[in-house]
Amino acid sequence: MAGNDFRNFSPRFSPENLEQNLALVDTFRAVATEKNVTVAQLAIAWVLAQGQDIVPLVGARRRDRLAESLGALAISLSSEDRQRIEDAVPVAAVAGERYNAQGMAGLDSER
Repeated sequence: MAGNDFRNFSPRFSPENLEQNLALVDTFRAVATEKNVTVAQLAIAWVLAQGQDIVPLVGARRRDRLAESLGALAISLSSEDRQRIEDAVPVAAVAGERYNAQGMAGLDSER
């Protein structure tokens, strides 16, 4: 990773947390594969399924990534699908804080 890459400063990408978090991605990937969608598309579709008051913020550096992300709009997740995703990747299983201590101090939503 480049020196200014966000992952260099994110506790979730630190050596002590990375392996556990990658295992969660592999579990999530299995669900995406079964639905014949990408991991990114499934993640965006899951966020979209959380309710009308929740909006996924998606970044894309390239047009093909944007097109991939927009493909999530065509994915319909049943309540069983959503539960399966939440069972596969429980929030409590994610290793490491979302941001470093300085970043966490500035968040209203995480208090």
